[in-house]
Amino acid sequence: MRIDLVAIVVEDYDRAIEFFTGALGFELVEDSPSLTNDGRPKRWVMVRPPGGETGILLARADGEHQAAVVGEQFAGRVGLFLRVDDFDAAHARMTAAGVEFVTAPRTEPYGRIAVFLDIAGNRWDLLGPA
Repeated sequence: MRIDLVAIVVEDYDRAIEFFTGALGFELVEDSPSLTNDGRPKRWVMVRPPGGETGILLARADGEHQAAVVGEQFAGRVGLFLRVDDFDAAHARMTAAGVEFVTAPRTEPYGRIAVFLDIAGNRWDLLGPA
């Protein structure tokens, strides 16, 4: 068993793709036309970190209820965790790409950490070795 995908509700497919592939360095795995359950057009957009197994489905908000959770999927808590081998290099690259870090890097018993926001406003931990 494994977790294959995690969905993030976003406002716009193309801006989300640009953020995840450009600022975070993820791979665009799939971007295909699809249909909602009631037959309206949508896209099936999946990204993932290079070499990663679990992907992120970028799901455009459909309706007011979904639009209301953009950036609040985890109720203001960190809900996603991006582990990197070289914390300082990843932090510098992401900062240069315009990623908004809401905490300064710090060292914890489990490694180096800094909290950043994705394109939707969800909080992530950038994690690396101590």
